[in-house]
Amino acid sequence: MNIGQASDASGVSAKMIRHYESIGLIPPAHRTESGYRLYGESDVHMLQFIRNARDLGFSIPQIGTLLELWNDRGRPSAEVKRLACAHIDELDEKIRGLQAMKATLEQLASHCHGDHRPECPILSGLATPGMGTRGLAEHTCNG
Repeated sequence: MNIGQASDASGVSAKMIRHYESIGLIPPAHRTESGYRLYGESDVHMLQFIRNARDLGFSIPQIGTLLELWNDRGRPSAEVKRLACAHIDELDEKIRGLQAMKATLEQLASHCHGDHRPECPILSGLATPGMGTRGLAEHTCNG
């Protein structure tokens, strides 16, 4: 199948397929005499694997490692679990960061009247040095 068909079958755009090939995440595709890429079912399966891993938030280097483990039928599952658990820890950290951002923005928004007045506690808060999610406890936004 050509790259468009592989894209349709895998759910990975043709542009990303070319990118994954250019960075060595997937092996170079077989080519026709006229230079068109050709893909088989195993290529589509690998692209689906990559798409699923990306959907779970794995980075390209992590996916490379997962692909190596996936292709090594003798690999210990403990290594795969270690990678998955490390990624879960990363996701937990991102969630904590997002929750802190949300709390900061909620506090700023709660102090904003949202009317015709030009005073804006949200903009004032954003302009305050150290007013990130770490500085919320030390700052108030009273406009």
